[in-house]
Amino acid sequence: MTAATPLPADDRLIVAIDLPDALSGLDLAKKLGDAVSFYKIGLGMLTGGGLALANELKQEHGKRIFLDMKLFDIGATVEAAVRGLTQFDLDFLTVHGDPHVVRAAKAGAAGKDTKILAVTVLTSLDRGDLDAALIRAGAIPDLVVERAARAFEAGADGVIASPQEAALIRALPEAAGKLIVTPGVRPAGAALGDQKRVETPAAAIRAGADHIVVGRPVWKAEDPLAAAQAILAELDGI
Repeated sequence: MTAATPLPADDRLIVAIDLPDALSGLDLAKKLGDAVSFYKIGLGMLTGGGLALANELKQEHGKRIFLDMKLFDIGATVEAAVRGLTQFDLDFLTVHGDPHVVRAAKAGAAGKDTKILAVTVLTSLDRGDLDAALIRAGAIPDLVVERAARAFEAGADGVIASPQEAALIRALPEAAGKLIVTPGVRPAGAALGDQKRVETPAAAIRAGADHIVVGRPVWKAEDPLAAAQAILAELDGI
């Protein structure tokens, strides 16, 4: 395959549509065309038609959808919210990794194919942020691994963690058959933005991630399609 030949979509790459409204998101998806098969839609677009966009991309364009809601509440509320959201035929849905939240989410997703992914520690946070939030002392990788193990025990289908912790999580006995999805992925030379624990796409996959999430380096690029294809080229053969 020559460098000029477009690479096929690889669902290990999830493009985050962190745009203000569904029309902008749909325009990005059209620009990316067949190069991208998996999209993440988060809270930032919820009031801008995010659920409608998720449904259109899934039902009319055959894309896989990761709805990144990071739900956290009492068990009954989480269960009800997940039960309602799974009507959109989602592939992935995030909740915070606290065991009671994970158990409730799994109950809400019963009978559906939606995978419940548990957030460990947000990739935009460092130890200073955790101290300010009164999170117990300890190195972030240790906290991430412990939260991942507890989430798996509670029934999570996978976890969200930075690529810097992917290998540690993959080594857990509890991680067998589970998904690891890593935001905080930046191609070499890309601006970090608000991310603090990052790796390149290839490094994240080699560390054990099943999927990488890339947003701004694609949608803010002058040529989003070229940016996505550059990431696909980096993943090709791994």
